[in-house]
Amino acid sequence: MVVYGTRPEAIKMAPVIEALNRSRLFRPTVAVTAQHRGLLDQVHALFGIRPDHDLDILSRRQSLADITVRVLNGLCPLLRNERPDAVLVQGDTTTAFAGALAAFYHRIPVVHLEAGLRTDDRYAPFPEEINRRLATQLASLHLAPTWHARDNLLRDGVPESSVVVTGNTVIDALHWAVGRKTHYGDPALADLDDTARRVLLVTAHRRESWGSGMESIGGALADLARTEPELLIVLPLHPNPVVRAAILPQVAHLDNVRLTDPLAYGAFARLMNRAHLILTDSGGIQEEGPGLGKPVLVMRDTTERPEAVRAGTSRLVGTDREHIVKQVRLLLHDREAYAAMAKAVNPYGDGRAADRTVRAIGHWMGLCERPAQFGSPPQTAADSASAPEAAGVEHRLATQGGPLDAAEGIVVHEQHDDVGIPHGGDGVDKCDLARTCQ
Repeated sequence: MVVYGTRPEAIKMAPVIEALNRSRLFRPTVAVTAQHRGLLDQVHALFGIRPDHDLDILSRRQSLADITVRVLNGLCPLLRNERPDAVLVQGDTTTAFAGALAAFYHRIPVVHLEAGLRTDDRYAPFPEEINRRLATQLASLHLAPTWHARDNLLRDGVPESSVVVTGNTVIDALHWAVGRKTHYGDPALADLDDTARRVLLVTAHRRESWGSGMESIGGALADLARTEPELLIVLPLHPNPVVRAAILPQVAHLDNVRLTDPLAYGAFARLMNRAHLILTDSGGIQEEGPGLGKPVLVMRDTTERPEAVRAGTSRLVGTDREHIVKQVRLLLHDREAYAAMAKAVNPYGDGRAADRTVRAIGHWMGLCERPAQFGSPPQTAADSASAPEAAGVEHRLATQGGPLDAAEGIVVHEQHDDVGIPHGGDGVDKCDLARTCQ
């Protein structure tokens, strides 16, 4: 049983559902909680997913406790009736945690996709950091997107034999979506591809930034719009009224700010590909941007995805108004600084994570060989010290006021370098799904 409830989960689950459907070993049952509603339906339409069960739990002004209780109450009868061999949850949403807990209550093994992300700050991101840690305690098989995530799990006491590094399935979905060249679907973007003006794509929604942090983000966007009149700022507004109330009054009247409602995933993938630069507090976009060669400035003080920071394709800028403006303008006007970040080197995946996921589950059940893991183990400290490119990235970040600048209060939680992940060549075809697992 595949369980999810939000748009990010659906995007990352879609390639896995497709791979499970191709496999003769498994018959996936898709159960959605609809923690998000309209956003979730958009993804289903794009990928052609028809859930077997829809709990439809969304309610006005739902609290975290409301979501948890409704997911448990909805899933428990399904699990009693279906008795799946395993429950697959993804990431760090309340649906993922509550879905894993419901499976545990019924003694059904849990497989955790995108396992091992950590900031080591229980309130940032909130509630995701605790959700993912609780899911780790409940899971039997841990599918880590990177070696850094794997090391986090081992440090938490998870047996190495129950961890497989698969890469992140969001890259599978991104490659598929960008190739489709979906229409933007919003009048505000109708002429976007007819102009040579540079585009700053912005998304903001983090709960821990509500209040002064979100207002500071809105002020930074207003400052950028006024000081960079040739720049087009495209802002798909999160539907949460708290986010809109903080940002909208500061930018709605500015001619070079294009406001849209949340875009369907295909359209958003096209927009990311069109952007010159991305400013976001999203976890998923930190993974997707590097895959398109787009510098990503992250409006957070910590990240559970440090691999792109170490690779030099993303940078933490926090929510301070002046610092956001400074970092965006640096990349707009310093070609060397931009080129240093605009590297299409993605430490998060190669587009084959879904196949590795299915094979990892098959191996865990004793049905096929263990898949070759994605990427390479982290370098040792000595190796990192001798790697000129890694050292150069670190020096640029430090000298440009990036995430290594302790004076800015920016913290990157990491243990190893993940620089130089190779493209392909990881032995995936040695256990061809069509022959071995099926």
